[in-house]
Amino acid sequence: MKKADESSLHWSCRKEQAAGYWHLKFLLVLFKLLPLIILRILAFLVGFFYFIFSKRSRSESRRFLKKAALFVGDPRTAKKCRSPLGPLRHIVSFSLTLVEKIQSWAGKFSFKDIHFQNDDIAELIEGLENRKGAFLICSHLGNAELLRGLASFNKTGVSRSVPVTSIIDTEVTAHFNRMLKELNPQSALDIISAKAISPDTAIILEEKLAAGELVVIAGDRTSASSLTSGSEKSLMIPFLGEEAPFSHGAFYLAVLMKAPIYFVFGLRRRALSLKPEYDMYVHKSSHSLECSRKERLAQSFELARSFAALLENYCKKQPFQWYNFYDFWAKEYKGV
Repeated sequence: MKKADESSLHWSCRKEQAAGYWHLKFLLVLFKLLPLIILRILAFLVGFFYFIFSKRSRSESRRFLKKAALFVGDPRTAKKCRSPLGPLRHIVSFSLTLVEKIQSWAGKFSFKDIHFQNDDIAELIEGLENRKGAFLICSHLGNAELLRGLASFNKTGVSRSVPVTSIIDTEVTAHFNRMLKELNPQSALDIISAKAISPDTAIILEEKLAAGELVVIAGDRTSASSLTSGSEKSLMIPFLGEEAPFSHGAFYLAVLMKAPIYFVFGLRRRALSLKPEYDMYVHKSSHSLECSRKERLAQSFELARSFAALLENYCKKQPFQWYNFYDFWAKEYKGV
């Protein structure tokens, strides 16, 4: 396929943007050798060069920021979204977040810099303390990796270690996953490929939840097959003024597990700060844990609507922390 056609590809059909394992390996070496403040300064430089040389990322960032500006409540933030340098701010923010993801998986992110809210976090901790598992739905807004990293190092406020199973597209993020294993081989994280979900896998996940573990999945990424397969059709949900495709499979799986479901968002207080502080938001779903097979589809749709509404709300507050650099609203893609 010609390079000019890449913008019309589904996100899962593109080559990993990090350019390869050895580039990430180099970042890991720098992480081990350099002070974090130097790494964060380098992240500004990396983001700048990525802004200069990645035309697609600039275009997709500009597309999103232009749309988000119509809904952002703060006039100054809306003005920054419309600025020609808005995509640069957006990409640098992503570059900084990557450093902080690595930092959290190494157990070197300060717990005092994560500020939990007066929301449903207390109920989540209480449930985990009583060995009741939970299904977490996160997003590519902010840095939800912080919560998973905390769980791996027993810093969640729970008196026991909480194993985490993360459901992700392992083919697209293979290099990053390999690096995480090198960074933290003793991590309690278990990775399951989103493409490998089957009835047998569902049973394994149910057993993990029954044992008081966490299962995590992103709710703002569709699979390529969801745009072509009638059995896996995406859910079209209003999002920032236009209907967007959300993963049917992620929300249906969550309902199927019959466990408490929480929506989790970790947002930087200041998008470009050299000293990061995060606000962690945890919202419990009000869905019924017991529903018939006929009710599951309706339940998953309502779950997706609730998630999309929260995601939209936080995108309005922190638009520069939305890290889906592709046309999220596209109904069709080439190569799927």
